[in-house]
Amino acid sequence: MRRLTVMLAAVAGLAISAGAALADTTVKMVEVITSPPRTEFLKKQIAEFEQANPGIKVELVSLPWGQAFEKFLTMVQAGDTPDVVEMPERWMGLYANNGQLEDLGPYMAKWDDAKTLGDRAKQFGSTVNNTQFMIPYGYYVNALFWNKKLFKEAGLDRPPATLDEFVEFSKKISAIPGKYGYCLRGGPGAFNGMHMFMNIADGKGGYFTDDGVSTINDEGSVKGLQMLADMYKNGLAPKDSVSWGFNETVTGFYSGTCAMLNQDPDALLGIADKMSADDFAVAPLPVGPSGKSYPTLGYAGWAMFANSQHKDEAWKLMATLLSPKDNLEWAKEVGVVPIHNGADQDAHFKTEQFKGWFTELSDSSKYEMVTPPTHLENLGNFVDQVAIKNFQEVLLGQKPAKDVADEWAKFLTKEQQDWLAKNKK
Repeated sequence: MRRLTVMLAAVAGLAISAGAALADTTVKMVEVITSPPRTEFLKKQIAEFEQANPGIKVELVSLPWGQAFEKFLTMVQAGDTPDVVEMPERWMGLYANNGQLEDLGPYMAKWDDAKTLGDRAKQFGSTVNNTQFMIPYGYYVNALFWNKKLFKEAGLDRPPATLDEFVEFSKKISAIPGKYGYCLRGGPGAFNGMHMFMNIADGKGGYFTDDGVSTINDEGSVKGLQMLADMYKNGLAPKDSVSWGFNETVTGFYSGTCAMLNQDPDALLGIADKMSADDFAVAPLPVGPSGKSYPTLGYAGWAMFANSQHKDEAWKLMATLLSPKDNLEWAKEVGVVPIHNGADQDAHFKTEQFKGWFTELSDSSKYEMVTPPTHLENLGNFVDQVAIKNFQEVLLGQKPAKDVADEWAKFLTKEQQDWLAKNKK
């Protein structure tokens, strides 16, 4: 009898150990576009996932956005890879071309929620080798915030419709003591907005000609870059904006320091919390000499590392976060355009503050969306490191705009033509 009791105890012990082993399945997740409220909301969604999926735990690593590219690259080079990573569009070429990301196509084929997934999500997540290495969780579309009270004080009653008016209105507002027309972003994350103004001034969208030659040093592009440098030099933007990132530009706008800000819907979260809805609005971006504008459409999403030891669990987490319910909540919280068809009909997106973005998205004759060339392996380092340093040199008068644009064109042309040569059909 005693022997039977011992055996039963041993079996029970094994069962407990097996249960503990199941409970110890940990999915490591890295978040890179971070802010305290955003991280807390992600933790809330993760907690709900864990509650619904006993036996799966999620270890969340949050990297500060300003240093995220270098810090994550260092982690990967050291072999410290996650199961799931938040993947900005411009990093995808680096990790996908190096064979480090999992093909999500087979998972999506069995995913019920793929039925409502918009075409953009499928297209943008598969720009490298036509393989679905990432699924976007939303889109960052640039539009123009404008401060109605400062505009009125400067004798203005509407946002600028053209680039010339953008500069002219900035001058009138900057004549008010202690105020500036434009919340310039010269630090982390500056490239997309800067390149957008270069495209608008040039009257062309995108990055390359059909044969892979960069258009970033076109005469019009250089004029757009010089326009921003002149605005900074002439005091139409705050002096310390040469190093401003996302948070500083948003603070500059809602504090009333500067009257215009080109940003994505994620900026609306902080601004709407600090300003009355009657005091600001969001308009489409001004058009250039061609009569068209070229808003940047950026995106980020979730990707899985190919060497993950917990792929099924990692996919289960991704599928939950990307489900229509969780994605709509996420879009409202972090300020992105959601990925599932019909989500834009939610009452949250039908306010005056969202009008500028949806005008741009709906009028393709006037607004041509520009997405980064995410297939290029070295785009992340160029956008997040090299281009920012060079842009600051132009703003400070240390380098001519034409010389910098020529350097960028040389680099981008080589990257694109190397890619074209490798992908000849």
